[in-house]
Amino acid sequence: MDTRYMLGARRRARGAARPIILAVVAVIVLLAAASWFLIFRPHQELVAADAGGHPSTPVTVGHAAAPPVNVEAMSVNQLLAEASKAMKEQRYLAPEGNNAFEFYLKVLQKQPGNQVASDALRETFPFAASAAEQTINQRNFDEAQREIDLLSKADPTNFTLTILRSKLDAQRKTLDQEQQKQLDQQHQQQLAAQKAAADKAAAEKLAQQQAAAEAAKRQQALAAQQQAQQQATAAPAPESAAPASAGATRDAVLTRQVNPRYPTSAQRAGIEGWVEVDFTVDVEGDVRDAKVAEAQPRHVFDRSALEAVNRWKFEPAMRDGKPVASQLRRRIQFKLRQ
Repeated sequence: MDTRYMLGARRRARGAARPIILAVVAVIVLLAAASWFLIFRPHQELVAADAGGHPSTPVTVGHAAAPPVNVEAMSVNQLLAEASKAMKEQRYLAPEGNNAFEFYLKVLQKQPGNQVASDALRETFPFAASAAEQTINQRNFDEAQREIDLLSKADPTNFTLTILRSKLDAQRKTLDQEQQKQLDQQHQQQLAAQKAAADKAAAEKLAQQQAAAEAAKRQQALAAQQQAQQQATAAPAPESAAPASAGATRDAVLTRQVNPRYPTSAQRAGIEGWVEVDFTVDVEGDVRDAKVAEAQPRHVFDRSALEAVNRWKFEPAMRDGKPVASQLRRRIQFKLRQ
């Protein structure tokens, strides 16, 4: 047979088969589209309408207004009606005694194999699981456990239950850790408050001791001054008395001593030491040009020592009965216990 004739016959056969294939594909596409719009889509819309939305949609309807009902006294039809109502109100698992899952489970208990209840539990399971997850996130752990137990009665082998139980355990551990952290913080605050109170009491005690020491020194200085005045009054004037210009000669006498303030940082650190201060007592008995000569340790008590010395008061030194300025050095001790 002629080869050209065979090739032409094959081309005509392929050309005749191509429209048939295209027609078959078009019919399949039309059937799929019709199935989607006429069967699957209405079914999904019905499930979504009964359940209140997508399983990931947060449940916002309150359950406090739905009191428990006596499911034992209700017929199968009544239970199905109440279950449908609960589904529309998104009462999948709560409140206890008045929710869709309990109604459907009671239907299956009274009438095993009820297709409506079985289908509803299966189709609603994702929505109910989402509600249980929100209860876990709200840290209502007892209610979450009850809802998980209710889900397990409907589908005990569903892997979602394992996820929910894991989330519940994780939230419980997180809450325990947060509570423990709060307890630790409260304990630290109590310790800090106790330490602050102890430091305050120690500072007050030190201030009282310093005030008592200052008062004792003032009393001693006053007594010495009174004794000197009495001796000067009782002593008879010699016949060959010196002229008025050749009066008494003495050093400056401290009449008011102000104890230094103990630095808070040194007190807390338990540091003791001393500072030697050089200063001038002018003719009025006031301290001038006070500066640190030596200190141990350095730069810890210097400021407190200078502040105290600058507030001291003296009777000026006397030379031939006349007040004169004088140079003095004093060591100031800083001790935590006296």
